[in-house]
Amino acid sequence: MHEHPNQERPSVRMFLTNLHVRMPLHRKIWLVLRNNMKKILTGSSCCCHPGEPGC
Repeated sequence: MHEHPNQERPSVRMFLTNLHVRMPLHRKIWLVLRNNMKKILTGSSCCCHPGEPGC
């Protein structure tokens, strides 16, 4: 995995803040899994869904 010098690292604070979004628990869990899988597969620190749980 290659890090780009001006690519921000994921923020734990933002991750936890995004979990406070009002939606059903099963949807939050699905979005956390989906968004983190996208970050892992692309080697990126962002899943391109800002504000969603897991991003």
